[in-house]
Amino acid sequence: MRLRNTDKEELVKQKAIELIIKDGLEGFSMNKLARACNISVATPYIYYKDRDDLIMKVAMEELRVMEEAFIKDFDPEEPFEQGLRKQWENRYRYARENPGMNQFFDQLRSSSYQEEFLSGFMTGFISAMTRFMHNITARGEIETMPFEVYWSIAFGTLYNLIRFDMEGKSLAGKPFKMTDEILWKAFDLVVKSLKK
Repeated sequence: MRLRNTDKEELVKQKAIELIIKDGLEGFSMNKLARACNISVATPYIYYKDRDDLIMKVAMEELRVMEEAFIKDFDPEEPFEQGLRKQWENRYRYARENPGMNQFFDQLRSSSYQEEFLSGFMTGFISAMTRFMHNITARGEIETMPFEVYWSIAFGTLYNLIRFDMEGKSLAGKPFKMTDEILWKAFDLVVKSLKK
């Protein structure tokens, strides 16, 4: 039996993410992965049972990293604006430190992996966000609304700005670079739209 090499295992994981972002799930194969890593086709099977096992294990590991980043220094008891600001800071930092991961997760969300992927979706994070939303509505800081509506208003703007920044251009194709001024101006508008 061959021994695990943690450096190779990390290479396999990182290249898998890169290939899925670049070629999509339909263009991803263990053969392509082995070629990209410059390793034997048998090597990824030391770490993963098959293609599906690789995709789900990588996704779950990355979700844990994302969850830790999103709830770092976040307190669900905080007032609305303070808590939302911390969420924007954490999410923006994660996106900057992990470029492409939003694209990786988008691939999974729009695939046959969606149900399995979402079933393990950051339970600690969801619990913290649910408590936060309950607290801010109970205190009357924002109106009661479906969570999906809240999320769309609270974070949709942020994720679109992150996408423009990562692509380096706006919808009109003009160069775009996120600045603190743009980020926090957008945040102020979002807060204003949600406050009672």
